[in-house]
Amino acid sequence: MDNALAFVKGRMWTELYILFRIQVAIVREQWMWIFVMATIFPLTTLLSMKFMYGVTSEQIMVNVIVGNIVFAIIMMGFNALGTEISWQKHAGYFTFYSSLPISKAVFVVTQLARGLMTTLPSVIIMAFIGQFAYGIHLHYEWGLIPVFLLAVLSMVGVGAGIGFWSPDHQMTNMLVQGLMMFVGFLSPVMMEASQLPPVLRYIGYIFPTTYSASALRELLTKGWTEAVTIDVIILIAFLIFSFAVISRMISWRAAE
Repeated sequence: MDNALAFVKGRMWTELYILFRIQVAIVREQWMWIFVMATIFPLTTLLSMKFMYGVTSEQIMVNVIVGNIVFAIIMMGFNALGTEISWQKHAGYFTFYSSLPISKAVFVVTQLARGLMTTLPSVIIMAFIGQFAYGIHLHYEWGLIPVFLLAVLSMVGVGAGIGFWSPDHQMTNMLVQGLMMFVGFLSPVMMEASQLPPVLRYIGYIFPTTYSASALRELLTKGWTEAVTIDVIILIAFLIFSFAVISRMISWRAAE
C-alpha cells in the first residue's frame, strides 16, 4: 500500500514538473508580449487619470492604483489565459494532451501557475509606478504576497474556466472582452462598493476581483486587518471552488 502511494505521488510530481516546464517555455518565448499586454493598458489608465484630475485625495489615488493593479490581473489571468486555453482547445491541442498519461488536476495547476508567472511582475510594477506617479505613501508588508497570489490565482481560475467551457473561440473572445470591461469599470475595482448603485454593488459580490481590490486597498493603507482576513478567506473559497469545477469541466475533446 505504501509503495503504491509513493508511486502515485512520484508520478504526480513528475507530471507537474513536465507540464510546468512546458508553461515556463511558453512564457519565456512570449515574455515581451506578455509584459506589454499586462502593463500598457493599466499604466496608460493610471497616467491619464493623473493628467486629467491632477492632485486629489489620497484615498481616491489609492483606489485608482489598486484598481489598475487588479485590472492587470484581469488582463492576463482572465482575458489572455481564457483566450489562450480556448484557442488550444478548439485548435486540437488537447488531443495531444489526451495521449499523455497526465491527470486533469495537474494540468489545471500548471495553467494557474502560468497565469501567476505572467501576471505577478506587472502587478508589482504597477504598485511602485502608481505610488511614484501620485506621490503618495503606500503601506508595504509581507502580507501583500499571499494576497497578491490569491488575487491572481482566483482570477486565473475564472479565466481558465471560461476557456475550458467555451463552445467556440469566437464566443470566448466576446465573453472575456465584455466581462473584462464590466468587471474592471462597473464593479468595486476602480472605486469602493459604496460609490456604486445597489444593483452593481450586489452583482460585484460574485466576482473575486471585488475581494482582491478590497484586501489590497486595506493592506496598502492600514495593514492587515480583520477585513483583510475575511477577504482572504473568500478568495481561498473562490480558488478551491474554481479548481474543483475546472477539474470536472476539462474535456480533452472540443466536441464533447
